[in-house]
Amino acid sequence: MALIETIRLKFAADEIELPRHTAMKSLVRNIAVREIREAIETGEVIEAYPNDKYGPSCLTFGHKRQ
Repeated sequence: MALIETIRLKFAADEIELPRHTAMKSLVRNIAVREIREAIETGEVIEAYPNDKYGPSCLTFGHKRQ
């Protein structure tokens, strides 16, 4: 299974935790969690960091719905 599919399944099951700095940045930039979910639904993984300090993570690119 592709990494993005795994992420989508985890989002659907509410098994994703946004890192504190991500949550803070999204608040400052006025990005709702709903918009993050939409971007994941349409997105792709650009870079994977399986050995990240606090657990596996990745950089994704996607768009929110209009």
